[in-house]
Amino acid sequence: MKILASLSLALIMLLGRPVYSQDSVATAPAKAKPVKNTFAGIWLIDNQSVMVPIKGTFEFDILHRFGVVKNGYEDLFGLFASSNIRLGFNYSPIDRLYVGFGLTKYKMLWDVNAKYAIFQQMSEGWPVSITYYGNAAIDTRSEEFFIHFSDRLSYFNQLIIARKFSPKFSAQIAPSLSHTNVVNGYYSAPGEVSPERKHNHFAVAISGRYKLTETLSLLANYDQPITKHKSGNPHPNLSFGLDVTTSSHSFQIFFGNYYFLSPQQNNMYNTNDYKNGEYLIGFNITRLWNF
Repeated sequence: MKILASLSLALIMLLGRPVYSQDSVATAPAKAKPVKNTFAGIWLIDNQSVMVPIKGTFEFDILHRFGVVKNGYEDLFGLFASSNIRLGFNYSPIDRLYVGFGLTKYKMLWDVNAKYAIFQQMSEGWPVSITYYGNAAIDTRSEEFFIHFSDRLSYFNQLIIARKFSPKFSAQIAPSLSHTNVVNGYYSAPGEVSPERKHNHFAVAISGRYKLTETLSLLANYDQPITKHKSGNPHPNLSFGLDVTTSSHSFQIFFGNYYFLSPQQNNMYNTNDYKNGEYLIGFNITRLWNF
């Protein structure tokens, strides 16, 4: 009996130990991680994406817009028309921040800009990424165009909210505020000048990407003006394109309505109406280096 009791006790201990061991080292829940590659780069056609390059990234951008295509063969569908070009340089000194500057052909507009990733979408929990983008620009044409130095200045502020819904599909919405220091005026009464436009302009952009392959994506974007002015209200922008991406290059080619390469100029002064077929061809080229 003593032997049987001893064997029974040993059996209970052997059977019970694994259960106890499994309970004591139960698998801890996986730690949530930031969602990566919501978009391929910082550009979504004419808008900034929610993405910020990693620390130590230097970026060189070439943005190009041709003329509208509706003149047909007369100017080879806008390819021979007057074009607009921007050269941009950006650097990420720390994680989640980049700073940069650029020069645009139209109005010889210099800008300084910055973008900071406030929140990042997580694999579990926090559902979206939120990034701030802003710039200040100065029109460097000759003095004959201005009365005061401050007339040269304009500003842009945008909050970008994005979500990667699946490995293939990502989308974002981005409300913005554009400000220009000087606007055209008209004589509303003898000796009295009234502005024809407001200095501040609110707008919202909706953009998306769908990956066809690891390196090729479809892009779509829509910009809707919100502020109403007395005259010269800007037209919305509707654009579609392709994005070809490698680890250090990005090339986007698209149709859209925006000709200017400054977001405040596009949002406040776009004269191309997509309902009238006033589209133009554009492309963005990006080159990255990591240090």
